[in-house]
Amino acid sequence: MKKWLLLLVALLTMFVISACGSSDDTNGSSDEDSENTEENSNEDAEETEGNEAEASEEGDTPDQLVMGFVPSQDSDTIADTVEPLADRLSEELGIPVEGKVMTNYTALVEAMGTNEVQIGFIPAFAYVLANEKHGVEVLLKSERYGSGTYVAQYLVSADSDYEELADLEGAVWAYGDPTSTSGYLFPAAQIMDEFGVDDPQTEFFSEAYQTGGHDNSAIEVYQGNADVATTFDDVRTNLEEEYPDIMEKTRVLGYTDEIPNDTISVTKELSDELVQTIKDSFLSFNDDEDMIQIMNEVYSWDAIIEAEDSEYDVVRSTYEKFGDDISLDE
Repeated sequence: MKKWLLLLVALLTMFVISACGSSDDTNGSSDEDSENTEENSNEDAEETEGNEAEASEEGDTPDQLVMGFVPSQDSDTIADTVEPLADRLSEELGIPVEGKVMTNYTALVEAMGTNEVQIGFIPAFAYVLANEKHGVEVLLKSERYGSGTYVAQYLVSADSDYEELADLEGAVWAYGDPTSTSGYLFPAAQIMDEFGVDDPQTEFFSEAYQTGGHDNSAIEVYQGNADVATTFDDVRTNLEEEYPDIMEKTRVLGYTDEIPNDTISVTKELSDELVQTIKDSFLSFNDDEDMIQIMNEVYSWDAIIEAEDSEYDVVRSTYEKFGDDISLDE
């Protein structure tokens, strides 16, 4: 009987030892599998993050592109004018392109900031703000009269006694819009620098008022309502039909520094490949008289040329003189 009991105890002992060993092996295998699974998951996550980062760097190729304009003429007229441009660009890119006329430059800049508009026709000052706020990138700019830059002019009456900029102190100043690069910003900055004033409207001129446009400002001088108007060079050519003697009755007193022309800019979300294709497509229009005619009808572009962001540093430095006092909302 004792022998049987001893045998039974021995068998039970062996069973327990075997079970423990098996449990340890199982746990060890589970731990190892867990570690391998975790390691693989981490690798998968890193690979996913890497792919996302790479995709982010490469940018998007959307199913449709929207090209934004601001009216230089009646909204319905410009909408009809840009339609052939959008159609041709659609053919070149293989992506539907819609031309959209915005209410003003503020709306266009903000639409590019939310990627509702991917291609924008925006002037120097609006581009600087769009680049600063939303990372919008300049691709191309206009060429007019063989130049990629232009100047602002000081227009006075032909029979006035004004001979130089200093003579304008105490004069009545007509300007188009406080957000206009040539109509206000560059002339105002020049006066601030040369005469050490913070506010040309109150510290240099006796009176200053907004006319709403370059044409209107020139007409104010022509009609004797203002002593000086600041406009792009030479706004009078647009007015000769209505005012045939405007060249004789007015004269240019002086000019500002060079200002880079208006741009074709794109949002940061687009892929590098698509951006290059957009750029090449627009440049190819230089060899197509019909397309250049459309560009001329929309914004008086004679040709399309390449542009660099650094060219607009002069606009940035001018804008910085005004700080938060100037915005596209004004």
